[in-house]
Amino acid sequence: MKALVIGAGGVGSAIANIASRRSFITSMVLVDRDSARAEKSVARVNDSRFTASTVNASDISDIQRLIREVEPDVVINAVDPRFVMQIFTACENEGVTYIDMAMSLSTSEIKLGDLQFERDSAWKSKNIGALIGIGIEPGMSDIFAKYASDHLFSRIDSIAVMDGSNLVVEGFDFAPSFSIWTTIEECLNPPVIWEKGRGWYTTEPFSELETFDFPGGIGPVECVNVEHEEVILIPMKIDAGEVRFKYGLGADFINTLKTIHTLGLDRKDKVSVQGVEVSPRDLLAALLPDPATLGPHMKGSTCAGALVKGLDKSGEPKAVYIYNVVDNEWSMREYGDQAVVWQTGINPVIAMELMHKGIWNPIGVTGPEWFDAVPFLDLLPEYDSSWHIRDEATTGIIK
Repeated sequence: MKALVIGAGGVGSAIANIASRRSFITSMVLVDRDSARAEKSVARVNDSRFTASTVNASDISDIQRLIREVEPDVVINAVDPRFVMQIFTACENEGVTYIDMAMSLSTSEIKLGDLQFERDSAWKSKNIGALIGIGIEPGMSDIFAKYASDHLFSRIDSIAVMDGSNLVVEGFDFAPSFSIWTTIEECLNPPVIWEKGRGWYTTEPFSELETFDFPGGIGPVECVNVEHEEVILIPMKIDAGEVRFKYGLGADFINTLKTIHTLGLDRKDKVSVQGVEVSPRDLLAALLPDPATLGPHMKGSTCAGALVKGLDKSGEPKAVYIYNVVDNEWSMREYGDQAVVWQTGINPVIAMELMHKGIWNPIGVTGPEWFDAVPFLDLLPEYDSSWHIRDEATTGIIK
């Protein structure tokens, strides 16, 4: 399989690193607006199948030029969600399979992913596929929900995707382990919730604080409602009474984000600073450390999973937390990638392998829930990862 990865940041670099250990990849071109960053990531894997190039991800014509030049079987979007529609549109125009780990952005009028799903019939008419939301969250979390629906439950009353960690970045007062641009977009937008009979609706940012006891030695973490793609994707294919996403941010992180918002540093529109036009959010991102470089300074683990409640196959009450935990010391030792980007990066590579084998065959605009979860979960051990099911006698919510 020939792959083109757009974006050589933490996740894009991790994708290349993980893919270099898989024989089904015949070639991979890793591109970035910063050619030096792409070249550094390719040099790290030291594999002749991997090469670097450059592209302007905001320019559809430049992306199409690159696609025609590389002639990939699949394009993976590994840049932040601002560029989803440019890369997605270029792939549609060129008739090539598209993968991303996020979805098109929401506004006050449209939900996450709406701009992509409205193109579903066009993709089907061309007999091509877009697999959207196949990172860790969304992605593996959706696959957990699909597995629960198919194999564990006869009725699902609620699905809450619960994300938490005990990661600490030493030497920094504030250093998010993922893109600050994406973090702001997720956390400061109104959280979206799905309820059967009501549909999608939004609440206030950081609403419904509760403490969830995460496995893997992480322990209790305060979690709040956050806008996230699973809440859009899961109800499209899984019959559930309620779907929500809760993020373990912690009080200090929430207060910092609130301050960023109060000061207007989350603004995407440009302002004039002594005659120079600059986006406050882009400036903030430039001031903070690159998440890809934080691995040596990080300690702890990160956990992603789906808390599912309802009735089991025999009609008895059941609650489980299906999850994946990655320890940063392990991921740095074995791969040289910090835990959050490694945990994200394995999923599109597994999806590519399933496509290569003809097990998953996306036609139109699809999410992880569109496909059988078992082949994906069966491949996890080959990727040095794992998944677990914890019975939730007390649901894991401790206050």
